[in-house]
Amino acid sequence: MADPMRIRAQAAGGNATVRVLMAHEMETGQRRDAAGKIIPAWHISEVTATLNGKNVLTAEWGPAVAKNPFLQFSIKGAKAGDKVAVTWKDNRGETRTDEATVS
Repeated sequence: MADPMRIRAQAAGGNATVRVLMAHEMETGQRRDAAGKIIPAWHISEVTATLNGKNVLTAEWGPAVAKNPFLQFSIKGAKAGDKVAVTWKDNRGETRTDEATVS
């Protein structure tokens, strides 16, 4: 299982700013190892975020996203105490979900 995501969600006015740091190798499938063999592609392909169980973000990613990607977005109407959950799925079928409380 992959390392946990670091999620920070801060309310300001009627919005919340969410910052997410994901731990993932994000291989493109174009690099070679020391023996000259191609390293297979392994990257996050889908990211979703929910606020109190309601979907607020869906993104489709590809191999061009950097290793350990950082994502920042705003949610209208979020307030302190709300729960934000972020889920990623990679091209190997692995998934990871982590949650944070808006402060």
